[in-house]
Amino acid sequence: MQKRTVFLLQATKEVNEELCKLFLSDEKYEVVGMTNEGEKAIEMIMLKRPQFVITELVIGGYDGLMLLNKLRENKIETNVIVLSALCREEIIAQTISAGAKYFIAKPLNFAVLKARMDELSENKESHVESVISKYRAVTLEEKISKIFINVGIPPHIKGYTFLREGVKMAVENPEVINNITKQLYPSIGRKYNTTASKVERAIRHAIEVAWNRGRIETINAIFGVRAYVGQEKPTNGEFIALVADKMLLEKA
Repeated sequence: MQKRTVFLLQATKEVNEELCKLFLSDEKYEVVGMTNEGEKAIEMIMLKRPQFVITELVIGGYDGLMLLNKLRENKIETNVIVLSALCREEIIAQTISAGAKYFIAKPLNFAVLKARMDELSENKESHVESVISKYRAVTLEEKISKIFINVGIPPHIKGYTFLREGVKMAVENPEVINNITKQLYPSIGRKYNTTASKVERAIRHAIEVAWNRGRIETINAIFGVRAYVGQEKPTNGEFIALVADKMLLEKA
């Protein structure tokens, strides 16, 4: 099997090396080069002609948009995926317009990155459908993440990721809230290779962490209602429904 070649362009050597180790664990991919200098990256990409370039928006000597423009000027065909914590909608739109195939918000979920790369390799979607659907998905994911961080759910715990996935499912299909035990938890478990009971416990832990930080006024302000008082905590389903409802109202 021919490996999919990857070039890494991250802000620091340490981040490049960390990503490289992750790709080494998957036999479908081969890292053919990496640097944290934009100008050097152009030369190396022209030489190596990788199938994928994984870049940040802010890098030494260039920004991600300059890199995309340079690749286009030199007619270098490669799949550029941008990783960034700078997730304002106008930045995402500029990046996609400049030629990036995907924009993925940090903190990075490596499974999501590989899934997007698999889609590009297997041509599961047309280019236009891919750009539109993933642009919307990133925007929704960023909004959910912003709420979680504001209410005090730490991004590094498993419940953060599981909660975010649960909210996305509830936005796409509100009826899933009525079948949280038999449908939502098992679906998340299958995606992240774990059990439904572990998903439920991780989500419970994430909510308890947030409430134990005592940000009740912040929580009520975010949702626009005085939903909770004192130490009163929502159930997993109530919290997922509350965030999903906010997302749906903002889309309306």
